[in-house]
Amino acid sequence: MISTPEILNNLGIEALTPMQQQMGEAAQAVPGLVLLSPTGTGKTLAYLLPMCSLVDAESAALQAVVVVPSRELALQSHEALKAMRLPLRALSLYGGRPTMQEHRQLRELKPHIVFATPGRLCDHLDKGNLLPQTVRVLTIDEFDKCLELGFREEMGRIAAAFQAVRHGWLTSATDTADVNDYLRQFAAFKSTGSVRRLDFLHEAEAVQQRMQTWKVLSVERDKLRALGLLLSDLCNEQTIVFVAHRESAERVGRYLRDEGFAAETYHGGMEQAVREKALYKFRAGCARVLVSTDLAARGLDVPEVSAVVHYHLPLKADDFTHRSGRTARWQAEGRIFLLTGPDEAWPDFVPPAAVYPLQSARVKAARPQYTMIYIGRGKKDKLSKGDVLGFLCKKGGLRAADLGRIDVADHCAYAAVRCDKVRDMLRKVASEKIKGMKTIVQQAY
Repeated sequence: MISTPEILNNLGIEALTPMQQQMGEAAQAVPGLVLLSPTGTGKTLAYLLPMCSLVDAESAALQAVVVVPSRELALQSHEALKAMRLPLRALSLYGGRPTMQEHRQLRELKPHIVFATPGRLCDHLDKGNLLPQTVRVLTIDEFDKCLELGFREEMGRIAAAFQAVRHGWLTSATDTADVNDYLRQFAAFKSTGSVRRLDFLHEAEAVQQRMQTWKVLSVERDKLRALGLLLSDLCNEQTIVFVAHRESAERVGRYLRDEGFAAETYHGGMEQAVREKALYKFRAGCARVLVSTDLAARGLDVPEVSAVVHYHLPLKADDFTHRSGRTARWQAEGRIFLLTGPDEAWPDFVPPAAVYPLQSARVKAARPQYTMIYIGRGKKDKLSKGDVLGFLCKKGGLRAADLGRIDVADHCAYAAVRCDKVRDMLRKVASEKIKGMKTIVQQAY
């Protein structure tokens, strides 16, 4: 296993935060841990580091399970583990695809670690696809959200299945009595003394200080034009716009695209592949605006997000906290905007804010620097990021500086290419093969 300094170097991080350091120390001292820390403070790395140190890479057994409330968080946490470059096998398990497909992957890969949503984890436990007896560490990330999404029955079944775990860790960005009560359902943690709380919620004030909150007044009840003017002021800032409903996400996204903004839509009613492509484009900077329901309020970690817009005002304090927490990640700064119509009252759980002085007199979209291209080959074809980079540079005539983020999925790959270079590149690679394979290379719309 590689050392912590090597892992941090792989992640591009200089040092652990005090919260992450204390989590690592406590994980060695006590079996039961409850970690409370504001959103955006690095809880994923805080539990991944000690968890991986307890996994035996030479064993073929499943040794660690991470329960998460959504497939987006499962995929993102899995990606965080991959970025650490450890010699450990891992798999994400979530709804929206056949259980049999995952069962086959479990048999073939024999993962050391799985990241799973509660319902899908219970499916595999019921079918005997997972053996809980070999699991040493059970982590439940965003515990409060798991209960909020209606997984109480599944969470009880998980507690019953994993009675033999030696280490039980729960994380949350909010304090709730259910956290301690749940952990004590496990045989190893029934005594109060075996559970330690690491409470860093007081750091929420420091996070808030890195956020600047503004009120944006709309003279019309339909706030589309006010949103367009605000985004015109923000130019090319990476921005998430939160709405209350799927239909609203579609409507707002369509309006912004019609006005020329590079905007993607993101909600639970979209097919998984379409949602993933939207995130690829947003993370790579090919789309500057992501219009989303509260699906993106937790588990979505895009460090470059510098602004969050509440198009529909949050109904609860937690909604405001988690939506706003998509910006000012780690030590970055961010801006929060609440769009208020003529009949809307300012939420009483949001501190008073000054009115943002809109500068733009008309809606004018700024275009992004990059556009996304699609390549019809992926990991299943033994394609890597290096292969994509080499192909686009050698065959497409690009330089490394002409490329942004590259993502390789199982059956396809995406790459961000400078807008002024993409047409010539596509012409040059039109009849070329990548790693000796014919494939489709086209702009991703």
